[in-house]
Amino acid sequence: MKPISRRKFLKLCSASALAMGLSQSWALTVVEAFRKAAAGDPPILWIQGSACNGCSGSLLNTAHPGIRELLTEIINLSFHPGFSCEAGNLLTGHLTRTAADHRGKFILVVEGAIPRADDGMFNLAGEDSSGRPVALISLLKDLSEKARTVIAVGSCATFGGVAAARPNPADCAGLETIIGVSKVLNVSGCPPHPDWIVGTLAHLLLFGQPPIDDFGRPKLFYRGLIHDNCPRRQYFDNSIFARRFGDEGCLLELGCKGPLTNGDCPTRLWNEASSWCVGANAPCIGCTDPSFPDLTMPFFKRMPEIKGPGITATADAIGIGLGAATAVGLTAHLAGNYLAGRIGKKKGQEDDI
Repeated sequence: MKPISRRKFLKLCSASALAMGLSQSWALTVVEAFRKAAAGDPPILWIQGSACNGCSGSLLNTAHPGIRELLTEIINLSFHPGFSCEAGNLLTGHLTRTAADHRGKFILVVEGAIPRADDGMFNLAGEDSSGRPVALISLLKDLSEKARTVIAVGSCATFGGVAAARPNPADCAGLETIIGVSKVLNVSGCPPHPDWIVGTLAHLLLFGQPPIDDFGRPKLFYRGLIHDNCPRRQYFDNSIFARRFGDEGCLLELGCKGPLTNGDCPTRLWNEASSWCVGANAPCIGCTDPSFPDLTMPFFKRMPEIKGPGITATADAIGIGLGAATAVGLTAHLAGNYLAGRIGKKKGQEDDI
């Protein structure tokens, strides 16, 4: 990392504090922590599986800090397929050498689901020194054993997402199904907010592993339900529901999954804090939830019938009601392999940030 002025460094640290949801009062703490992190300069290896490249696209939209500052001043992105001209054994050779040289220090970021059918031959990452194809699943198992931290970015990498939606002929799965739930830090979303990606990386560099919820997601960004802070919540409490797009009212009748979905979208906003799904008059489709998309579809059809909440209803009560109404589907889904070991507080994890 090249030297920068103290003024610019303070500005970057303040922006990074904002990305993590911290107040400006944390700036000096972040300054010192970034200096220590920069001294270690841990490389980041970003690997793509079966995905649409949307999570990388979201990262490019980061505003606090911007993508140029992020890549040149804050993180050491040693490999990303979008920036690489390597292929075949040159590509896999670079990854394996970096992992060996920085064993226990580098951060592995995975975007996209991992195909398991036919020994992973649906997604080949490159070639070995003998010219034989290397399946993505094999490469990730090897790299994850050597990494300091493994981050799954996006709903496909975390819980399977769109790539693993029925009928799933390639038998795609989320990363934690492949290498174990205890090894993966999940940043779900389709795509995740840029701040969720940058903030998670910054927290790892500055303070270490962030506190996580039962699905391995950083509580910094996934602590509360979308429904809790939705600006249309007053309509829900008064049983005023929009029947057509453009109507005033809660969007539950039009398929909003906010009462079941965790994220800070209503307060953080997207596109440099200018908009978000409900702000654009579209319902939340539940893209951060482990059940996405199979159990949140059809996106524009309301959840199972529930009684009007009344003015004293709480988001927790509605979440429980919706969960009961979809008990069969949710139970089948959440009892899957990826949930194993998630339920209950992890040893050493704190409840609060």
